[in-house]
Amino acid sequence: GRTATDLLGSAGVNRHLHLDQAMNTTEKLRIISRQQHLLRVDFEHNPSPEVLERCALDYQQLVSTADVVVLSDYGKGGLGSVQAMIELARGRGLPVVVDPKGSEYGNYRGATVVTPNLQEYELVVGAWQSEAEMSEMAAILLAKHGLSQLLVTRGAGGMTLFRLDEPPLSLPAKTQEVYDVTGAGDTVAAVVAMGLAMAAPWSDVLSVANAAAGVVVGKLGTAVATLEEIKTFLGQR
Repeated sequence: GRTATDLLGSAGVNRHLHLDQAMNTTEKLRIISRQQHLLRVDFEHNPSPEVLERCALDYQQLVSTADVVVLSDYGKGGLGSVQAMIELARGRGLPVVVDPKGSEYGNYRGATVVTPNLQEYELVVGAWQSEAEMSEMAAILLAKHGLSQLLVTRGAGGMTLFRLDEPPLSLPAKTQEVYDVTGAGDTVAAVVAMGLAMAAPWSDVLSVANAAAGVVVGKLGTAVATLEEIKTFLGQR
């Protein structure tokens, strides 16, 4: 926790973090072979209720100055009540981006857009036999949980945006070598949040998000995409 605090501070990020003295920082052990990410093993502990309460109070204060809210749900217990966080943000007219975890999307009711990858999406809706069936499942999921949009990242298949009463919007991925998918979902969620804050058209948002994710998966380990790298990637399309 202290290392993360220092790194964020040195990068000029406004941080509102609370150290939990009763737990160790989650450790993620990634197994990589021949530059391919095979699996991950997590060593973790649940945060204390006291720390979660302090985080919730911080959120209630900070959301009043925000342009967009991003909730990255790692399933580690750090978000507390996701539904309450979404309701507070939407009550203030803010778009909410959720990078989901698990199959219970009722927790994300009211979110502007949820961004599962293909495996996470299939975990929720089950298998499908065609693109039309995939779209039907998305429409049911959106209506059932009161979601505005569902953006499914599809790896080599690009990404598809599903919206109620509108046709899906798909963008193919650019063919390239994939070394490590670590951080790809976070990258997409971040770019989508930026686009929503700017009220950019979805076609532009998907194009930039697709490029940013393409840059990140082409690097080994946890990585970021710079503005110049994204511009170069877009120029190669």
